[in-house]
Amino acid sequence: MSVDPTERSGEGTTVPADPEAHRRRLIEEMTFEIVPLKSADAAIEALPPSSTVSITCSPVKGIDATIDLSERVRAAGHVAIPHLSARMVESRQHAVSIAAWLRSEAIGRLFLVGGDANPPHGPYADGLSFLRDLLDADPAVSVIGVPAYPDGHSIIPTEALDRALRAKQAVLVEAGIEAYATTQMCFDPDRLVAWLERERAGGVTLPIHLGVAGVVERSKLMTMGMRLGVGTSLRYLRKNRRAIGRLLSQSDYDPDSLIRPLIGELPRLGVDGIHCFTFNQVEATAGWRRAVLAAG
Repeated sequence: MSVDPTERSGEGTTVPADPEAHRRRLIEEMTFEIVPLKSADAAIEALPPSSTVSITCSPVKGIDATIDLSERVRAAGHVAIPHLSARMVESRQHAVSIAAWLRSEAIGRLFLVGGDANPPHGPYADGLSFLRDLLDADPAVSVIGVPAYPDGHSIIPTEALDRALRAKQAVLVEAGIEAYATTQMCFDPDRLVAWLERERAGGVTLPIHLGVAGVVERSKLMTMGMRLGVGTSLRYLRKNRRAIGRLLSQSDYDPDSLIRPLIGELPRLGVDGIHCFTFNQVEATAGWRRAVLAAG
């Protein structure tokens, strides 16, 4: 599915009359990201019923750990979106076997990333080359997500990131696959708006899922943010007195610190989902979500 640029001007039918209702809908339907760690069982237990759950691909534990956790998430009654890291796929035959697993389990949705394994475990140095081979192997999925980088990447130039996103969009549109792009975790609303406007002007029509940190312990958030390459956004927090004041006055981060400042921009720019980075602290994030929805 893509967004018609003519419908983002504020005059088209995709812009709802009530931005607050749009915010609440995004929070109600948000995706919870969990990580294949020992804490995953507690994370699954804390999920709201019938959640949509994105399962990361650890460069340490590998794709098999993602597959195993995806099956456990589905067994608990949730929708699983496994992450597949191109650089961890060992061969084209491995890609074929992954496609066979997706078909046999009727997974339906996946998230495809290039990954951080260095050197690559096989022939795929980037997500685009793996995407083509995976589609050739007929995974029988109907929805594929790809990453986007409003805060940049530690080693990939911005121009290359832009080209890759548009190339993936073209491949997925040609294949007739519903697709979306999920932004990396970010904290700077102005940076997100500027990135979205630039990408829309450059021809990206994919729906965007906003990558938002969950209700995470402040110390873990700051540490993980640097590891995930979102240092620019973290520096924004340090420079912005109101934002850093909120962060330092609480033991946990509040996702609305990012969502509320963007409330009028999300529909206009085709933001149609929220991807919540929980770092397996699902209970606190689920509690925040319940409170938002209960507040009416």
